[in-house]
Amino acid sequence: MKCPFCGHDDTRVIDSRPSEDGSSIRRRRACEQCQKRFTTYEKVETMPLVVIKKDGSRQPFDREKLIERILRACHKRKVSLTEIERLADEIENAALGSLNKEIPTSEIGERVLNGLWKLDEVAYIRFASVYRDFADLDSFLADLQKMRSTRG
Repeated sequence: MKCPFCGHDDTRVIDSRPSEDGSSIRRRRACEQCQKRFTTYEKVETMPLVVIKKDGSRQPFDREKLIERILRACHKRKVSLTEIERLADEIENAALGSLNKEIPTSEIGERVLNGLWKLDEVAYIRFASVYRDFADLDSFLADLQKMRSTRG
């Protein structure tokens, strides 16, 4: 494993344990050259997940892009990075668990909205306003009313 700090390719594992959700192995490593420490995660290689965009084009699923979009909606909100990563994990695992390895962006967007509704209503509103591209205030309010009524 190459050191991300100095690029030296001789590192040693200091500690190894399962991740919180048990889907990967977390390893603490130390570089033999610069002595800096870093963390790596080892995951089982799976079939690639493909996202079907609104225009019909396809691209590989990008977990980092998903987290970036959720982070943007949660900007200056009291939502921890752990909660955001957990939501991204849930969305990715649900997609990987399905028989179909192609998932439309609409399904991902709805899963993000459902997760944000549970985490932070303001983050939900921010994401929904961009994702759903409302035509006017009335359609936005109708969507909020629908979500509010299903909240119970």
